[in-house]
Amino acid sequence: MEGLRQDDPPRIGEFLTLARLDPAARRGVPERRYLARSADGARTVLIALPLQGADPGRWAAEARWAAKLNQPGLWPVAEVGGSAAFPWRASPYRPVLPLPEALDACGGPLPEEAVRALGAALAESLASAHVLGVVHGGLCPAAVLLTAYGPLASCFGAVRAAAPEGAPRTGLPGIDAGCLAPEPAAGGPVQASADVYALGAVLAYAATGHTVPERAELPAGLRAPITACLSRDPAARPEPARLLAELAPGAAWGTQSAGTEPAKLPGRVVAALSLQAAAVLAAELPEVR
Repeated sequence: MEGLRQDDPPRIGEFLTLARLDPAARRGVPERRYLARSADGARTVLIALPLQGADPGRWAAEARWAAKLNQPGLWPVAEVGGSAAFPWRASPYRPVLPLPEALDACGGPLPEEAVRALGAALAESLASAHVLGVVHGGLCPAAVLLTAYGPLASCFGAVRAAAPEGAPRTGLPGIDAGCLAPEPAAGGPVQASADVYALGAVLAYAATGHTVPERAELPAGLRAPITACLSRDPAARPEPARLLAELAPGAAWGTQSAGTEPAKLPGRVVAALSLQAAAVLAAELPEVR
């Protein structure tokens, strides 16, 4: 959490903004995300807006699609509102840490066991979505929200919203170039194999602190699956179900995505989640005229 800046909106729809979820200096975040509360104090939400300068129409279209999805492991969108020029989407608040903030809390990369658990959960979520023809199209470190019950993938459709097909998507604000497969980077359609490439970059980040590491930097036990995900050839990337089997051998299907059982997280991440929850609970509504 970070305090609001002068250019942050004090009110979004019926909600009063309390704090930023992401530090203002954090790069590679596809949207603006705030913790907010209804004026009567009854509802606390995580609310997202398109980046300044982004196309609000494309962003809103992806938000509306996300609101229709009920896939395990995807961050749920409960409400979509605003205007054509100022769209927003909101979800009930729960304590969450974007993956970059989790690494900050840990003081460095996650342990290999935690990276494997993260990868298995995200791979299972992508596999469930891809079976139904749903391509996330926005996976990156900032899009992965860690909860006490496992990771959830947010920022649905961020790459599609960044630029239409046929337009290069490199160098665009909020898009982490290390997570962008060569095909969508060149303006091609965002397909399921691009999700796998992005997942490889996310796991590389979790294990090393950056999305484009040297192969030797990766932990030996994760080197092969991450390298396969990051293949420039879409056909050479593993299917998410195969990746799940490699990261969590013998795991039963449906047990990896965020659910009702507490996840195994580093102690410092658990502590950071608890501190955030306490800060949100204690936050007072600002006076907005």
